[in-house]
Amino acid sequence: MSWNPILDADIPIGDAVDLVDMEIVPRARDLGSFEVRRALPSAKRQMVGPFIFFDEIGPVEFLSGQKGVDIRPHPHIGLGTVTYLLQGRLHHRDSLGTDQWIKPGEVNWMNAGYGITHSERTDEDLRQTGDTMFGIQTWIALPKDAEDDAAEFAHSGAGTLPVLEAEGKKVTLVLGDAWGAKAPLAMPSELFYADADLAPHAALPLPDNHEDRGVYVLRGSVNVGGAHYGAGRMLIFRPGDRISVKAGAEGARLMVLGGATLEGPRYIWWNFVASSQERIEAAKESWRAGDWMHGRFQLPPTDRDEFIPLPD
Repeated sequence: MSWNPILDADIPIGDAVDLVDMEIVPRARDLGSFEVRRALPSAKRQMVGPFIFFDEIGPVEFLSGQKGVDIRPHPHIGLGTVTYLLQGRLHHRDSLGTDQWIKPGEVNWMNAGYGITHSERTDEDLRQTGDTMFGIQTWIALPKDAEDDAAEFAHSGAGTLPVLEAEGKKVTLVLGDAWGAKAPLAMPSELFYADADLAPHAALPLPDNHEDRGVYVLRGSVNVGGAHYGAGRMLIFRPGDRISVKAGAEGARLMVLGGATLEGPRYIWWNFVASSQERIEAAKESWRAGDWMHGRFQLPPTDRDEFIPLPD
């Protein structure tokens, strides 16, 4: 029996077969009161551009009187954390003295540099009323020349992020530059990060001014080159290809990310990211020493009662 793929629009042919360079299925991680799905780093791929960590948080519903999020103070080096929520809110405190709530439509950017400590919690009022948590936390590995920079924190409030709308697409640019727009927060390297909400069958062209590009499907599904991908999948594309992702019949919500590749791979241990193992070992010793007054790491001034010890 003969078969002609040209007659079947759902089957990729020619160059379309290789449009998706890699598909990553996140692995679930239990954090006690809630679960995350981790797409980066994976066995297949460490980074997309400088993005070295990508966690989908929830959606999880915390009922009234139930324990919420309690991520005790812990250290970071060599990375920037990006917290972006679609539902719920989190209380961020760090060793710089930052005391900041984050809510949907806002961005927390914490550049760890040489070292910082922070906590993330849902506080007592939310534990009494209950709440739903849904969002993404990513880490961006710092270039070598920024690894020893002083730590810093920045927050973008609601309404400060560029929003692009056309032909069934609403794209919020969270970080970096893409599609001719630029987000307000300064970044240490070339990158882009966006929240794209697509109506059924709407098509989104990916930025062509960045080397690495990927999408994470939060809701609905997308078609690329005739292949169908549902929620909970990260797709990574080849540099230089002209790519457009098309939403399925139910529409799609995507996180779109990428940027320039770094000078080389990174070492990752616990919450530390570095260009050398020696930097990791030095950070371990500093945290183990626990010199909160004069050492490399301090504790958040308003959240000092407990911290996460160094893993065995």
